[in-house]
Amino acid sequence: MTERPIRLFGDPVLKARCEEITTIDDRVRGLIADLLDSVKLPGRAGVAANQIGVGLRAFSYNVDGEVGYVINPVLAEVRGEKELIDEGCLSVPEQWHPTPRHPWARVTGIDLDGNEISVEGTGVLAQALQHETDHLDGYLYLDRLEKDERRAAMKQVRESTWF
Repeated sequence: MTERPIRLFGDPVLKARCEEITTIDDRVRGLIADLLDSVKLPGRAGVAANQIGVGLRAFSYNVDGEVGYVINPVLAEVRGEKELIDEGCLSVPEQWHPTPRHPWARVTGIDLDGNEISVEGTGVLAQALQHETDHLDGYLYLDRLEKDERRAAMKQVRESTWF
């Protein structure tokens, strides 16, 4: 299909909980194709459907050469104590902030054929699984920052040229 433009902080679609996908049809197949095309660009670890303006529960990921997607993802399990990991977001350009994330995560969901799938990992993949699932629940990584860091991040947003 096509790479889609990324919605930026302030767009209401990013703060709304996405709806579950109940029917796999051509519209959903097109969404997944667009998510995969959108995540394949350099520097992208994940793209959630609402980041391209679609309020449905799906995301794509691209970590260490592994590209995939999950429909109706659920963050099924996390392991380890949260650690502060530098994190950025396509919807909040040019910013990186230490964000508390678990070092291991597993997401479950379905594929385009309705088969159950599970994606799990450590490092950047664990971070991406948590980050993208957050997007679909209406959270940005800024919402996860510790109080002082969030205050500084919001100041950066207000002073940015894109906001």
